[in-house]
Amino acid sequence: MIAEKAPSETAPAHRPVHQYGSRFAWWVSPVLVAIGLAAFVIYSIWSAVLGTGYSWGPYISPIYSPFIKIAGLNISPAILVVWIPAGLRASCYYYRKAYYRAFFWDPPACAIDEPIHRGYRGETIFPFVLSNFHRFFLYGAIVVLVFLSIDTVRAFIDPQTGGFYLGLGSLIFLVNVLFIAFFTFGCHSLRHLVGGGIDCYSCAFAGNTRHSLWQSLTTFNRRHMLWAWCSLVTVMATDAYVRLLAGGVIHDPRLF
Repeated sequence: MIAEKAPSETAPAHRPVHQYGSRFAWWVSPVLVAIGLAAFVIYSIWSAVLGTGYSWGPYISPIYSPFIKIAGLNISPAILVVWIPAGLRASCYYYRKAYYRAFFWDPPACAIDEPIHRGYRGETIFPFVLSNFHRFFLYGAIVVLVFLSIDTVRAFIDPQTGGFYLGLGSLIFLVNVLFIAFFTFGCHSLRHLVGGGIDCYSCAFAGNTRHSLWQSLTTFNRRHMLWAWCSLVTVMATDAYVRLLAGGVIHDPRLF
């Protein structure tokens, strides 16, 4: 019979995980996320408030889509619509985890103790209570996605002749709308809307169709974090490309 070792001989004594901070750089991820999110927020606010340089030829910045112009008001048209996709992202389950960790360190990473222990009140105070309206932001974002798709189609049409136009910007717009669509279709609320709340698909109305849709959306949902970041980058890149064209800094290479 083999005698069991005492706990002190088989494993180190328990201590808070944050004391191992010198052994692995757990802080790298929240810091990089904070930098990325802050850069996007600052850039998008600057672009929306600027109110100029958002269109060129067949292109219109995704930050200003759908384009709404009210005569007599000295206000950027982007301010009227940008809150819809902004609300979707701010209330998104992945983004909530990201900015809670990055900006509030609540907690900063898995198994890492919070530097400041706060009384937990949930998302019951402003502005965090707005996260409860996530599905309603989703409905609005789907409408915006339709307009973004229309803008992408227009990016392939020469505004002077009405013929086919293929520029570098056309491809940038196409990639951007695809990433935004992947992010939107991967939304947890959309999956629940299509296939949630059903105990038996074969017993439900249009159960097979709903199950197929649910499976398709699950494919996008598996990479929800990837689409979230890709769409952030492409929105900024597309807006910047249009602004550079409008300012005469660069020209749009026509590929066809």
